[in-house]
Amino acid sequence: MNSEKFPYQLYLVISESDCYGRNFLKVAEEAIKGGVELIQLREKKCPQRSFLEKALRLKEITDKYGIPLIINDDLQVAMQADAAGIHVGINDVTPVELRKQWKDDRKMVGYSIEYLNQLSGDQLPVCDYLGISPVFSTKTKTDTVTEWGIKGIEKIRALTNKPLVAIGNVNFKNIKDVVKAGADAVAVVSAICSAPDPCKAAYELKNEMTR
Repeated sequence: MNSEKFPYQLYLVISESDCYGRNFLKVAEEAIKGGVELIQLREKKCPQRSFLEKALRLKEITDKYGIPLIINDDLQVAMQADAAGIHVGINDVTPVELRKQWKDDRKMVGYSIEYLNQLSGDQLPVCDYLGISPVFSTKTKTDTVTEWGIKGIEKIRALTNKPLVAIGNVNFKNIKDVVKAGADAVAVVSAICSAPDPCKAAYELKNEMTR
């Protein structure tokens, strides 16, 4: 992995609904204080205008701490919020097309891997990192195909030198195994968003994966 290009280890994927009534901005800020290094805002069900408003409010916090903000699957929101990048899946706008529309090469493009044949396609060269999605099945994302597991991480690691971000029911109990299998970073949702103390949860996850 080129750690200069993707030097992040603990990646938070957040939405308002994932915070179960708590202020998602406060959850995000506490998570950053605990060790989160990159945040993706994923709002699949709200109108684009509302998505943009949330992105702008969240970016005030991420900018305060020097944390990159990634937008899930909405190029217009990503561009208008001047986000650090965008993350897409196999059924979204392709990474190649995103690069054509968003010409700033400083912006990151993340791409979720659900099939091994994606690793040999023409999308990979323009991606900054790959999301292994999901490692373990999860209630927060039900539209995926492959549950990769630890063996899946190892298989993907053997096929690419791109930075790998593992996501999907990763928690304190399994995060060390996920890293050992070849993940460069770990993305979490519930392990932080639903934790009683998001700062403490982030700290413990970061400490466990790096010790």
